[in-house]
Amino acid sequence: MDNQKEINAEQEQSESGKRGTDSGINMQWYVLRVAANKEVQVKEALTQKVEREGLSDIVGRIEVPVEQVKRIRGSKQTVHKRKLYPGYVFMEMEPTEDGRVREKAWFMIKETSGVGDFIGTEGVPTPMRDTDVAKMLLEAERPEEAPSIRVEFEKGDMIKIREGAFENFEGTVDSIDSERGIVKVIVPVFGRPTPLDIEYWQIEKI
Repeated sequence: MDNQKEINAEQEQSESGKRGTDSGINMQWYVLRVAANKEVQVKEALTQKVEREGLSDIVGRIEVPVEQVKRIRGSKQTVHKRKLYPGYVFMEMEPTEDGRVREKAWFMIKETSGVGDFIGTEGVPTPMRDTDVAKMLLEAERPEEAPSIRVEFEKGDMIKIREGAFENFEGTVDSIDSERGIVKVIVPVFGRPTPLDIEYWQIEKI
């Protein structure tokens, strides 16, 4: 009777170990290069293939982190999703003992349109560092926030006004109001430095 209990206990431990492996305990994150503007399509195609081909035991999550960005032009506002890592898709996979992509997963990935290769050396993908994984997942899994205005200028930048009454005037960025999308610039008007509030889309760096 005791022997039967020991056998049952060993079987339970074995099954528990298998479940641990299936849950992704041996999986690591890798960075896959993809064609520009194909990140979301690649993610969706790979996700469908993993489910269809039953590869969820060796391929886990697939992520394309994005943020919401608001654009203001005159009185019109538009919101779009901006990819935080253009040209890359993040994949969670279980590698072989020598660190390579498992054959089934490799064929599935390479047969997907828009896919390049993994970041790594000599055909062996390099796993992401834990700190980088944590940062990426925080960005990928955070709830959608109020969209921000992305103003690609810094104080001191030399700029040129593209539109408006001061078109073609050149000056320097003095301050930035990201909430309103307004950049205060200093430009010479009649020989004197003059502060102007300009919408960010009306200026460009020089």
